[in-house]
Amino acid sequence: MQGGSSGIGYGLKYQARCISDVKADTDHTSFITGTLSLREENEVHLIRLSSGGTELICEGLFSHPNEIWDLASCPFDQRIFSTVFSTGESYGAAIWQIPELYGQLNSPQLERIASLDAHVAKINCVLWWPSGRHDKLLSIDDENIFLWTLDCSKKAAQVQSKESSGMLHYLSGGAWDPHDMNAVATTCESSVQFWDLRTMKKTNAIERAHIRNANYDMKKSHILVTAEDESGIHIWDLRKPKSPAKELPGHTHWTWAVTCNPEYDGLILSAGTDSTVNLWQAPTSAEDKATSESITEPLNQQADPLLNSYSDYEDSVYGLAWSSREPWIFASLSYDGRVVVESVKPFLSRK
Repeated sequence: MQGGSSGIGYGLKYQARCISDVKADTDHTSFITGTLSLREENEVHLIRLSSGGTELICEGLFSHPNEIWDLASCPFDQRIFSTVFSTGESYGAAIWQIPELYGQLNSPQLERIASLDAHVAKINCVLWWPSGRHDKLLSIDDENIFLWTLDCSKKAAQVQSKESSGMLHYLSGGAWDPHDMNAVATTCESSVQFWDLRTMKKTNAIERAHIRNANYDMKKSHILVTAEDESGIHIWDLRKPKSPAKELPGHTHWTWAVTCNPEYDGLILSAGTDSTVNLWQAPTSAEDKATSESITEPLNQQADPLLNSYSDYEDSVYGLAWSSREPWIFASLSYDGRVVVESVKPFLSRK
């Protein structure tokens, strides 16, 4: 099914490539995003979906000193988030706090809680454990994975441990297992590596070329979804990692990002450099149907897993985020700085 966007738009002033759901905001459906301008003062936008669901409202606009390459909201404190940034010459990462009275200030400044400054190689991402309060943070650079202890009250982050990926691997990103706080997956150009954070040792690997992005299923343990440059989307049962449990065709150009819905089984979003967002339905087994709601499409093997293609973008789409508060809503971000919030309710039906 093909279709243009019927979503709600919001424009950033500059180019951008990362957006995050503000999971800790239980009162609103809100997202946070940041810009990627080399020459201008970059901005962090806190945006909220109106109560009627008809417009996106800027809740806060904050200056950020450098271009933002990665951004993630803290899952247990809505005022805290992380960024990975570039000065044009080097990369850094920091934890920031939005000032408490930002709604009453004309030009509020972000407060830097901690700098993740132990990296020598290029930093790619910062990961928060997605399933609740946890005083640990992960940061991944080209060569190493770092485990940090974060104390927001003392405004300090200390390296607890680190490990090298090895000479043959060039790390690009990762995903923290929501079902196991000691397990993380890292992506590189030729494999997905799985780590035990207690020992900082690799436990397994999936040998696969050109994986751009990986995301764990929040509802089911052992399920990982990967986005791969040219071969599309693969769904893995990590108990049987030799070959994917399912394969989806992906995008007409590079498949850049993939994310599993936090509530509905087998509901997956992907984004690519073909200026398209695809909505997929791909449950990992016939008996694994969602408990509260299900997809209107038939779940047999002959059903087309592509529910909809959102194609009303003018640039590559790099950012995707499901709302954890309203899991039928997602936000996408194209490189030209355009945020679009869509509802997938037309594809859901109450039992």
